[in-house]
Amino acid sequence: MASRGKSETGKLRKNMEEQLDRLMQQLQDLEECRDELDEEEYEETKKETLEQLSEFNDSLKKIMTGDMTLVDELSGMQLAIQAAISQAFKTPEVIRLFAKKQPGQLRTRLAEMDRDVMVGKLSRDLYTQQKLEILTALRKLGEKLTTEDEVFLTENATATLSQFEKVTANLGSEDKIMALASSGVKTKA
Repeated sequence: MASRGKSETGKLRKNMEEQLDRLMQQLQDLEECRDELDEEEYEETKKETLEQLSEFNDSLKKIMTGDMTLVDELSGMQLAIQAAISQAFKTPEVIRLFAKKQPGQLRTRLAEMDRDVMVGKLSRDLYTQQKLEILTALRKLGEKLTTEDEVFLTENATATLSQFEKVTANLGSEDKIMALASSGVKTKA
């Protein structure tokens, strides 16, 4: 997380250097082509270019005084949620179904797991972990859980899942959580 913003800062610096070069080249080209333009066109183009330079200078001042930053409060929240999601959910399929808001498929996966654990195809530990993830995802999607599922969550809740619940509750909007989960799925896929 410490490197957050370094590549963005490099890209910003490169873009700003390119913008400055473009504006300077535009002024130079304008002077070289002055004879080919009528006076009104020359003056209008020069004025627009100088206005762009002034706006560019204002942006540069904001960045230099710290009025503008690449890593802001929202990015901090995004980092917290992505960390919570990555720690709370270890099963890519659960992350994907959660991000795509597919509670029906999450319930289907849970039923398959119930069957697999009974026939010995799935270990009890893995079953518990994945069931916790699915039930937490269902709860975050606003699905009604059975009393039995609530008891299971209470008895087996891990610290990371509890932290995920707290972080996402503080964020507020389920759409924001889904967008962040989706971005995590895209980067992991």
